Amino acid sequence: MKRISIFASGTGTNAAKIIDRFTNHPSISVALIVSNKPDAGVLNIASENNIETLIIDKTSFNDPQNCLAILRDRGIDWIVLAGFLWKIPSFFVEAYPLHIINIHPALLPKYGGKGMYGMHVHEAVVAAKERETGITIHYVNEHYDEGAIIFQAKCEVLSTDSPAQVADKVHQLEHRYFPEVIERLLRV
Repeated sequence: MKRISIFASGTGTNAAKIIDRFTNHPSISVALIVSNKPDAGVLNIASENNIETLIIDKTSFNDPQNCLAILRDRGIDWIVLAGFLWKIPSFFVEAYPLHIINIHPALLPKYGGKGMYGMHVHEAVVAAKERETGITIHYVNEHYDEGAIIFQAKCEVLSTDSPAQVADKVHQLEHRYFPEVIERLLRV
């Protein structure tokens, strides 16, 4: 059984789709939800699904003897970032080489990097008058949004689209493809 830990900072809509995909799965389970926000909606989703949670602060997250040790104790094989807003320390990348993946709400390398998350990305896409955007699922390395790309999916951006409308289109792609791509990766 491959055990996933989902790291999330927000409402947890992507986490919910991933949990749904792997509930009663024969070889993959979501074993732990990690959040840096004690009031994050993802923690309610974890509770509803009887999944253990871990709330972290910056100090414990950046201490290899803390959060990383807990992941190892829980037998975590993969880390999935689903709206987690902190940069992953290099010791995590070293401990989980090519076993940490992230979803980004744009077609990297465009609109990536520090501060480019959520609505900030969609506002930038609309301001630049892009004709398309999408999602990128990628491995995590020591730099924001620079790990090797695993998968991308595109959607059209209309000249009349608001950032919120673009966000809705991107969320549909995230919910459709993220669990599927995770399953494909973990089955190898």
